[in-house]
Amino acid sequence: MTIPRPLRALAIVSAFLLLYFFFQIFRTPPPIGGPGDLESGLPNEPTLEDTGEPTGPLWRADEYAADNPKAPRINATLLALVRNDELDGMLTSMRDLERTWNSKFNYPWTFFNDVPFSEDFKRLTQMETKARCNYEVIPKEHWAVPHWINSDLFDESAKMLEEQEIQYGPLVSYHQMCRWNSGMFYKHPALQNVRYYWRVEPKVHFFCDIDYDVFRWMYDHNKTYGFTINLYDAPQSIPTLWPETQKFIAANPEYLHENNAREWVVDSKRRPEHNIKANGFSTCHFWSNFEIADMEFWRSKPYEDYFEHLDRAGGFFYERWGDAPVHSIALGLFEDKSRIHWFRDIGYQHIPYFNCPKSPKCSGCVTGRFTDGERFLFKEDCRPNWFKYVGMD
Repeated sequence: MTIPRPLRALAIVSAFLLLYFFFQIFRTPPPIGGPGDLESGLPNEPTLEDTGEPTGPLWRADEYAADNPKAPRINATLLALVRNDELDGMLTSMRDLERTWNSKFNYPWTFFNDVPFSEDFKRLTQMETKARCNYEVIPKEHWAVPHWINSDLFDESAKMLEEQEIQYGPLVSYHQMCRWNSGMFYKHPALQNVRYYWRVEPKVHFFCDIDYDVFRWMYDHNKTYGFTINLYDAPQSIPTLWPETQKFIAANPEYLHENNAREWVVDSKRRPEHNIKANGFSTCHFWSNFEIADMEFWRSKPYEDYFEHLDRAGGFFYERWGDAPVHSIALGLFEDKSRIHWFRDIGYQHIPYFNCPKSPKCSGCVTGRFTDGERFLFKEDCRPNWFKYVGMD
């Protein structure tokens, strides 16, 4: 039986449309377009290169026993802001860092909470380490919402942040945490005689054996700050942070360091839409859930004055200014950029991002992986800007 020509034509067109439909569903998604957008890792991912220890001198673990009063440990601590109900996540982080580093060097742990720690928290965390553990309550005056913050304005601002899908925007405790991490933690009496700290959060992972005293390396090489991951922030969470910073700089131009990283702070080429929405700030920042730093910088007059200016402006509560962009802008403007170090040899993960170097000392992560999340997360990587303007030291 012969099929009429119109029906044959219709069948051919239908078949073509069906094939096109399946092609659109199953084809590989197109690359993300636009300046600075990535659909995969960096073309020349530096963590795929052989990674060794930083340049010496390096202090080894020979005399660092926990009970050795003459151990060459310096004034430093592992530092965690953590709640009692985050115990399991904190134990995970401790086990990783003790296994890869601190079991060799036995630096003390200092835990902070806005309420007293439970006996279970104290007992179980101390069981994870031979080093001393300190359990500290944050003074109320360091944690409370400042008296100059208008509660009605905060409520309205929180609604706006929620409408813009800014994570944790409506949570007062998150704003308090960001403020405390930005400019209050180093004022705690327990840290009065401590200079260096390594910040550790619950549910993070460490993948590489570190066989040298990291704090001593920072001291010997005159480093102020160490990071592993460098990201873009959500610009709608910090629209007035850079304008307020500009006001501060205009009033205190002498605080700018002559060898600063301002180009990294204000870059508009790689993700111009972020710079526009953040009113001149690239939003690039060191992801501060990992930071190894010298508290003398936070205690310096330029930083203390800067924090005081920001605190009075109210953006820690009326917007969602985080400690990561605040620390990063200050370091980028007021510090010598050569004193900021990328710890490429420390394997680290805070969901969903990694620093996973190519090294026989590392296991448990995929070498060169930046994220195991969705493809759009690759464009959040701001390391290319740091490498461009500062380098890989």
